[in-house]
Amino acid sequence: MTYIQDAFDTNWIAPLGPHVDAFEKELAAYVGVKDAAAVSSGTAAIHLALQLLEVKEGDTVFCSSLTFVASANPIVYCGAKPIFIDSEPETWNMSPQALERALHDAVQEGQLPKAVIVVNLYGQSAKMDEIIRLCDDFDIPVIEDAAESLGSTYRGEASGSYGKFGVYSFNGNKIISTSGGGMLVSNDVEQLKRARFLATQARDQAAHYQHSQLGFNYRLSNVLAGIGRAQLEVLDDRVQARRMIFNRYQEALSSLPGVHFMPELASSRSNRWLTVLTIDEQEAGISVQEVLAALTEQNIEARPVWKPLHLQPLFEGAKFYPHREKEIVSERLFHTGLCLPSGSQMTEDDQYRVISCMKKSILQTIHSS
Repeated sequence: MTYIQDAFDTNWIAPLGPHVDAFEKELAAYVGVKDAAAVSSGTAAIHLALQLLEVKEGDTVFCSSLTFVASANPIVYCGAKPIFIDSEPETWNMSPQALERALHDAVQEGQLPKAVIVVNLYGQSAKMDEIIRLCDDFDIPVIEDAAESLGSTYRGEASGSYGKFGVYSFNGNKIISTSGGGMLVSNDVEQLKRARFLATQARDQAAHYQHSQLGFNYRLSNVLAGIGRAQLEVLDDRVQARRMIFNRYQEALSSLPGVHFMPELASSRSNRWLTVLTIDEQEAGISVQEVLAALTEQNIEARPVWKPLHLQPLFEGAKFYPHREKEIVSERLFHTGLCLPSGSQMTEDDQYRVISCMKKSILQTIHSS
């Protein structure tokens, strides 16, 4: 409220001002990159990254399949075609094996992708070393969609700092929020200057309103940036709270038959944005849909894992590369995955309600059979 009041008292309400500048500097320092551009959403940040890489009609862009649609929609905004890459079991994120096959085919077809969008799902980093190495071999820039993984690390470095561009989201459901907002980060300071130019309707430097290029209304307001600055101050506390919530769930539920929690790569530290698990129906004797219904009946909101983008009607006919020839990891996770309530303010009593319902629904099934 102090930052918000300051924005009103100084009459900086528009999408520019001291809080915007400070939020960019503070976020860049936190994740260890040279610069950041505050924008209206994570989706806008991805779109700007693609614009900076001159993605256009007829181009292709590789993208993780197991993610929210916002990761891939900007590819279509640019008139390009998405090609979807499956997950792998250790991180649930982009499979380096599938990516390697896709790149090999792209070479054979004479059309390498203009970019690869890697998503760090539910706070867990992808295998960035392997993915970056593959892309570097073909000089393909990586956009790291870290919308869900702010506060996570991979090999000691911040999630979102590995690609040519990194993207964060401050939507209302993220680990910190400005109600709506996002950030594009990079070590390429000149490119981020251009991102700000494009995000403010590409207005030329002139006394009058002059526009030589297509621009966008993508800048973050000074008021929301003030919220973001205050939220950033408590980010580490939020990560600690989410990890504690995950640990409680794991301790209470991992002994149940068929219940397997989302893994954490040994070289990484997830912010555990959401606690996500899978339920093996053969082992548990109950399906994810049945557990979801039991939770809903108790007024407990839970959700399935993201539906893979290669299965979405919007992208019907898009090319897709599975993890292995007869193993599609993202589809298995979609059919067996469950996201549990994971808000930073959850009390132990709140969690006990969820845990009790989970145990009851699974153990009753076992006993009745």
